[in-house]
Amino acid sequence: MTTTLQTSPVTQTQTRRPFSLRLFLLIVFALSWPPQIAYALWGNDPVSGYLLSSLSMVMVMVGAFIAGRWVFRDGFKNMGWRWGKPMHYAAVLSLALFIFGAPVLLETLLGLNSLPENISAWTILGNFLTSFALTLIPGFGEEFGWRAYLLPRLAQRHSLRKALLLHAFIWWAWHIPALVKIGSQVKDANTNPWLPVAVTLIISLLPAMMNAILFAYVWKASRSLAVAGVYHSAYDEVRDALQRGIGFGPLVSIWEMAVTLIFGAVLLWKADWSAIKTEMAGNNSVLHNSSPDRHL
Repeated sequence: MTTTLQTSPVTQTQTRRPFSLRLFLLIVFALSWPPQIAYALWGNDPVSGYLLSSLSMVMVMVGAFIAGRWVFRDGFKNMGWRWGKPMHYAAVLSLALFIFGAPVLLETLLGLNSLPENISAWTILGNFLTSFALTLIPGFGEEFGWRAYLLPRLAQRHSLRKALLLHAFIWWAWHIPALVKIGSQVKDANTNPWLPVAVTLIISLLPAMMNAILFAYVWKASRSLAVAGVYHSAYDEVRDALQRGIGFGPLVSIWEMAVTLIFGAVLLWKADWSAIKTEMAGNNSVLHNSSPDRHL
């Protein structure tokens, strides 16, 4: 007599490896930090800087995909696979303009920064649109890895605020090579060369973490990776286009840090983040009753 063996849902679930933050970070950092370190060391011209930094961002997505597809086998369901609404795109573009465009305009009106003679609004807009289009995939890559994949898994193991803060700290730590590059560019013959680096790391910690909360809210509120990726690209390229075209005075960095600190802190404590545990983090409940390979 022949007995047919059928794989039960319990057996299928047992083939999955439990999510491990350490293993996830090992995979993602091992893939994405080498190009970011190369950017910090050698990305001194616009082309090499863009290629290396963009590769680092894309490798975050590659690392998260490897983790979800072959290591933890928990799939990619409920990560925000929808386009979002037109108002979402208008809102994130307006937010990027408010963070960087508003202080540049204010500096100009107050006489703290003068407009270059050979620059026009059309030139700045053209530079923005070109760099924005080129940064869409890298920006999507970061949002895929840090917000859509990592954050819901942290929320399954910690309280929502703890998960948000932990993901925000990891995001800041991932940027350390780039932050070291920024700090090392501060030249002062009377100062220990490592002091500006240390100051940059310390000063950037809280604003970067609150900025990560703001990025996470865009993803959560829109329920769309597309919207989150557009905001990431707009944030980077509104900043870069204005800095290249007009230049930044002392107000811009203060305004940016203040806005992200205030917005991030308010959202951290007042926003409803429960969707991260329910609708957007439905992988675990779904996979208990299905093949680990089905939702890819």
